[in-house]
Amino acid sequence: MDTQSTRRQATRTKLYEAAVTLIAEQGFSATTVDEIAERAGVAKGTVYYNFKSKTELFEELLRHGVGLLTASLRTAADETAARGGTRVEALDAMIRAGLVFIDRYPAFTQLYVAELWRTNRAWQSTLLVVRQEAVAVVETVLRDAVANGELSEDIDIPLTAAALVGMVLVAALDWQAFQRERSIDDVHAALSRLLHGRVGGRRDPDNGSR
Repeated sequence: MDTQSTRRQATRTKLYEAAVTLIAEQGFSATTVDEIAERAGVAKGTVYYNFKSKTELFEELLRHGVGLLTASLRTAADETAARGGTRVEALDAMIRAGLVFIDRYPAFTQLYVAELWRTNRAWQSTLLVVRQEAVAVVETVLRDAVANGELSEDIDIPLTAAALVGMVLVAALDWQAFQRERSIDDVHAALSRLLHGRVGGRRDPDNGSR
């Protein structure tokens, strides 16, 4: 990436950070381009140089944020595989990666979860696409776990993947809002127990699923 591209990406990142904070605080409609520019420390024209409109900025913000989450989940799975870990251990590592992401980007996570429930937004189709990209990473690990005999063949992979992602998002937001005294290790341990207790039953060749 050349210097100009690096500089532009840095500017776009500043705009994402400014936009997500403002929109989380006061809503999309109430947030103006002037406010985003001021919070980012750039001229208003810089916003329009990088994005055609506030709507496009928000749509790209969703792509950017969920892209970071998806990358962190994939990295957690790949690193577990590289050290010889099981697929269930990879899922556990992905739960922790999700918590780390949410701890780092709480405003984005809050915004993303809120937008998932809206149906009249211009960016709804984009949101569904990027959501599926994140869930698909979990689906892949689940399929491998079933194929390897680590998980029961009876599990519904698409729904289980969505449930795991949703569990991490909602539990982490609750942690951020109401249980900040708890450490990330504590929250991860609680979700890990749910994973192993509800999803991670191995198939036993003699006794069937446990």
